[in-house]
Amino acid sequence: MIPTAIAPRPPAPAKLKILDVADQLFYNEGIHTVGVDRIITEAHVTKATFYKHYRSKDLLIVAYVEGRHLRAKQLIDEARSDLRDAADVLRALATLIGQIATRPGFHGCPFINAAAQFGDPSHPVRQAVSRHRGWERSLVAELVDELGHAAPEDAVDDLILFRDGALSGSNVGDPERAYRALARAIERIIAERSAGAAEQLLTA
Repeated sequence: MIPTAIAPRPPAPAKLKILDVADQLFYNEGIHTVGVDRIITEAHVTKATFYKHYRSKDLLIVAYVEGRHLRAKQLIDEARSDLRDAADVLRALATLIGQIATRPGFHGCPFINAAAQFGDPSHPVRQAVSRHRGWERSLVAELVDELGHAAPEDAVDDLILFRDGALSGSNVGDPERAYRALARAIERIIAERSAGAAEQLLTA
């Protein structure tokens, strides 16, 4: 029997090793401060092997951002897997952010950090970050819609800003205080849902 589709080959071990090393260096030290030669040395690959898998540093950076997106999506999927109420999901996401921000080696949001190092919005790295942000906004919009918030666009804007602020504040300040501020802000959004529902009942 001839298969109707060919399964994609798994990534070569060298390619995974390069990306793993780049992921750690880019996040811990900054994208622009880490050169290709450093990655080649720490990944224990040849220059020919590096360029076989990544024709340029920019392509490797895009792969780094996309890899971080997949990991973020997996973490969020796991955090909300057993939850049905949108309010509980938002609380779980706040808890997840708090856990991430208090881990040793936390250096802020990898997507905000990456975007800050590329000023041109049309740059492939910025576009990769924008795709992640678009996915993130769609997720938050879905939860706000399930909440039945009276001003959904405002609520989505607020929640995204709260998330960004909590991660940035955790990086440069006290992560525990940043988490508590995020949790309070989310509770206010949830309470606005309840207040809006009560107002509708009174005016019906």
